[in-house]
Amino acid sequence: MVMANNATLAFDARSTTKVGFLLLDHFTMIALASSIEPLRMANQLSAEELYSWSLISENGQPVTASDGLSLTPDMSIEDSTEFDLIIVAGGIDITRTFTAKQVSWLMKQSRKGVQLGGICTGAYVLAYAGLLNGYQCSVHWECLTALQETFPKVNCNNKLFSIDKDRLTSSGGSAPMDMFLNMMTKQHGPKLSNAISDMFICDRIRNESDQQRMPMRQFNSAGVCTPKLVDVIELMENNLEEPIELDELATFVDVSRRQIERMFHRHLDCSPSRFYLRLRLERARKLLKQSNMSIVEISMACGFISTPHFSRCYRKHIGVSPRDERKIAWKGEASESLKIEKDDAIVYIPHAHDALNHSHTEPSYGSVAV
Repeated sequence: MVMANNATLAFDARSTTKVGFLLLDHFTMIALASSIEPLRMANQLSAEELYSWSLISENGQPVTASDGLSLTPDMSIEDSTEFDLIIVAGGIDITRTFTAKQVSWLMKQSRKGVQLGGICTGAYVLAYAGLLNGYQCSVHWECLTALQETFPKVNCNNKLFSIDKDRLTSSGGSAPMDMFLNMMTKQHGPKLSNAISDMFICDRIRNESDQQRMPMRQFNSAGVCTPKLVDVIELMENNLEEPIELDELATFVDVSRRQIERMFHRHLDCSPSRFYLRLRLERARKLLKQSNMSIVEISMACGFISTPHFSRCYRKHIGVSPRDERKIAWKGEASESLKIEKDDAIVYIPHAHDALNHSHTEPSYGSVAV
């Protein structure tokens, strides 16, 4: 049973809710599993077929996840049956892993009154199709900047998930489980969803008010949070396009400029200005890798006084120029096959190697030194 587009999210609790998962290339397996497993457990605990689920691909062929493993779908989009809910399963390199045919199909499902959702980065595709305009939207934090800049009509947030009328969107990792458990609570009450949570060893079911990535929380040697430092960082993160001067930051959080400088040096081992610059460059890197914005537009969006100044700072701190960063991201160096020929023999590339090859376009690629 489906519902009208302007209605509140609701399913007929007396019938089986049919859920379809549209798999995009390089979807994240953990987000998909976190979505399907609650459905399976709901059926098991209730001894009823409360939910059914199917995997869908564009042409019915296997789809490779971000970890290099492939799943064989149950059907293609042309052969798909009627669904109550369709979830777009996204993953890495989202701006280049969907097709016009998939977008057209999603728009057709919306016109039919099917409820739509996205997990991990899947919301980006719904936004591209214009199906999230005016809706609250959650997406993996690494994709959030690109979605906000590219689709200003979408009400992006930093929550774990959002259930807004006939749209369900979730960030990645285990967050889809919380989204589906909250959906089940609305359908079948808290007893079932709590029992499912217990089966999966979850200490609690997170709700829509939970944030997926909090500002950098710093602790002293005793493990005590420094609230004033957190407040300053939050102000910085929320004012990247028009950076706030240090004296103004001090006024906003009611501490002295010198106190802020001491907090940053003690807990972050850098000056406030250096940390602020790092935040702006991180945002610029995401936009270079995940959006079609020009370098001039990106420099303005990240608070630089000129494009040459932006380029100099980027090269100094990131190690490459913005132009070269974009070339690397868009060059498409990732392997297109799991096998290569060597001395007339077929050598299969391990899943881990293939997954690493495909992840080079992600803003977080190489961000942690080990």
